Amino acid sequence: MLEALFLGIVQGLTEFLPISSSAHIRIVGEFLPNATDPGAAFTAITQIGTELAVLLYFRRDILNIARAWIKRDGSAEARLGSLIIVGTLPIVVLGYLGQEYITNHFRSLWVIASTLIIFGLILGFADRVGKSAKDLSNLSVRDGVIYGFAQSMALIPGVSRSGATIALGRFLGYKREAALRYSFLLAVPAVFGSGFYELKQAMDDSTVSVYSMPEILAATVTAFLIGYAVIAWLMKFISTKSFTPFVIYRVVLGSALLVALATGLISAQ
Repeated sequence: MLEALFLGIVQGLTEFLPISSSAHIRIVGEFLPNATDPGAAFTAITQIGTELAVLLYFRRDILNIARAWIKRDGSAEARLGSLIIVGTLPIVVLGYLGQEYITNHFRSLWVIASTLIIFGLILGFADRVGKSAKDLSNLSVRDGVIYGFAQSMALIPGVSRSGATIALGRFLGYKREAALRYSFLLAVPAVFGSGFYELKQAMDDSTVSVYSMPEILAATVTAFLIGYAVIAWLMKFISTKSFTPFVIYRVVLGSALLVALATGLISAQ
């Protein structure tokens, strides 16, 4: 239970930062007493907690978008709702087709170390060259679909859902706040869909995770509490700061992980 609660804290701290929560859950699991991968199911289920924090923090935005979309009133909110649905399709299709790779091959620590570094550098470059000219009212269908494919990259641990979508948004010229806000909104249907699917699997088959259902649920509640605080902090932080600290952190962590793997300190699988 203590391990699960600690991993819930890690999930809450890292889900919204562009540093990849799934990578951190995978890495931290190797250094806990069990010294094992908590599993893709554990990560997906605990993300329900952090996504509930998104619903609470952005409740007004989400309610406005939902109401406008249902009414089809032609407003910017209704359009944004449609674009969120369109942007969700790529991760649904690719997530379904790539289940074997997501559960097994992509969780190699060699892959995670490489993606931490590579996509960290991509995020840094995108943030530097981004023009900060657009807000979400400028979001087009083309941009919504491209955002969706960027989110799909987060199926690979180490990429980071927020990191991939923020980097794409900055490349397309969106302001930091707009890119981050859309990243949060776009993740809602995808994370809940994946989380509840894995929750059902875990209830039917206890072997999908090394942790019991009560332990996973305790970690999920912990992730919710920590995640809400992180959202509030991050929205204030990026209004005046760049993503450079996160880029440096990703490169340092990925490099340290490569050294640990090369020296045999930890195993890749």
